[in-house]
This record gives sequence, structure tokens and C-alpha cells, in this order.
Amino acid sequence: MKKVLEGERIYLRPFTNEDSELYYVSLLDKEMRRLTGTKKIFSKNMIEKHIARIAEDDERIDLLIVLKEEDKVIGDIALLDIDLNNRNAHMRIALFNDEECSKGYGTEAMRILLNYGFGSLNLHRVELNVYSFNPRAIKAYEKLGFVKEGVQRDILFYDHEYHDAITMSILEDEFK
Repeated sequence: MKKVLEGERIYLRPFTNEDSELYYVSLLDKEMRRLTGTKKIFSKNMIEKHIARIAEDDERIDLLIVLKEEDKVIGDIALLDIDLNNRNAHMRIALFNDEECSKGYGTEAMRILLNYGFGSLNLHRVELNVYSFNPRAIKAYEKLGFVKEGVQRDILFYDHEYHDAITMSILEDEFK
């Protein structure tokens, strides 16, 4: 498979049509759905259409996170709403199952994509949103240099409760 962006332990690559089954199964994982606030139920056909659609969208870059040694897909990462005029974008990441968390893979993937965004795309600012019930992610983002900017109160209704989202961002000189 084509390794588009490569790190020490992982590489990032585009989705292919063959990835639809894997992505579909990942969207059934209860904890991944909770951490990303995913409530919608997706069909396999919807996933196939989504993969085809993202390949055509020039305002986003969606990539799979793959362990080099095992050539195993463990998550996905994206730069969304890429605005080259104002030099900013939104970032999101998801690891597909809990056993891959807390091993630094997500941090490495973000570092690789931020390096591409600030270096190759000449971005100035990248932002993300994280739910307040995910302190592990908040800590990882702060380790990379993201700064908390604000709170969107009660933005997610999940499992019969409201949850806040924290907006964080990093500027190009903070990343270097």
C-alpha cells in the first residue's frame, strides 16, 4: 500500500475502496463512537459512498493510520475545511479500538499531519474540538502544543447527558 506520510512507527495513507469494510466495522465500536460523539448508524453502502466522496473533496485530507511493522490499520486522521486563503484547517483523529490508545500512535499521527499541514500546505492555524470527558486526548493535544481557546457548553447530547466540547488550536510557530 502507498505510504503517503511516514513516521517512526506508523504511516498515513489514503482510503481505498477495499477499506470500506474495516471502516464500517470501526464505526460499530462503542467506545470509539462515544469519544467521537458519533450517534448516526451507518450502512456499508453509506461508508462506500463516503470514501468515494472524500477522495474528490479538495478541502479535506482523510488518511488512515497504519502500524508500519504489522501493516495494520488502527485509525484515521483528517484535515478538514482547509482554507488556503486564511491558512487554517480543522483536525480530527480517531483510533479504532482502545488497545491502540496510550501508546503514542495518535500523537505521532498528529505530529506527521501537522508537519505536512504547516510545511507543505503552508497553514498558519489548525484547530480541533474534543469532548470534556476525554482527558487522555486533551493531555495528548496539549503535549503537541495545542492551546485551549474556549468551551462550547452542552453541545453534545450522548447517553442521556449533555457534554461540553473544548476548542483547541495550534499555530505554526507553536508547532515548530
